[in-house]
Amino acid sequence: MQQQGGDILVISTLIIALVVVFLVILFVVFQRRKNHLLREKESEKKRFEREIAETQIEIREETLRHISWELHDNIGQLLTLAKIQLQYASIENFDDVSETITKSLNEIRSLSKLINPEFIKNVKLKEALALEVERFNRLNFINASLEVEGEEQIIDQKHGIIIFRILQEFFSNTIKHSKASDLRVILHFTKDKLHIKAHDNGVGFQMDEVQQAGIGLHNMKTRAKLIEAEINLESTPDLGTTLNIYYYF
Repeated sequence: MQQQGGDILVISTLIIALVVVFLVILFVVFQRRKNHLLREKESEKKRFEREIAETQIEIREETLRHISWELHDNIGQLLTLAKIQLQYASIENFDDVSETITKSLNEIRSLSKLINPEFIKNVKLKEALALEVERFNRLNFINASLEVEGEEQIIDQKHGIIIFRILQEFFSNTIKHSKASDLRVILHFTKDKLHIKAHDNGVGFQMDEVQQAGIGLHNMKTRAKLIEAEINLESTPDLGTTLNIYYYF
């Protein structure tokens, strides 16, 4: 009887010891897994912040290029016209001189919005797109429009920077390569999703050629993935190109 009781005690002790060892191993594995996930999360956070910084620099560079074009092609021409008008100024053409100078001042005010560092630092998606569309129309780059459908939702500011840069790349390709006359941008809000559709009526292209050449498409998809957005580019020769972005709140 005592022998049986001793055996039960030994077995119980072994079971308890095995359970303790198992729990210790489980805790160690869990802790390592947790630390690994924390390191991955920290690494992902640093990569995201680095991408945000690079994107802000790219937006700044693109903005400065546009400012250079406006100063040379638009404001420069207006001021030259004003100078010529002033050389032959008279009571009869005073209104024309005044109108030209007023246009120049309005152009300078529009530029000041883009030059403002806060525009780059704190890009608000709808406002930034509205400024882009306004500028395209003002400079006669293309006939552009922006439409907002549904009840507007708050977009994470850093995510907005990424989305804006993706669209800016599309706009740049449209103006430089598509030979389009119209550009239409639609922001369609629902409670859980923002669908952005940008379409031009340009010459289009074969999608397989773009996949091989990779004119910014890979970069767009990589950035979209950072904010867990979906991106789709469609194009047909002679029918134009469409960019769809699906961003989830």
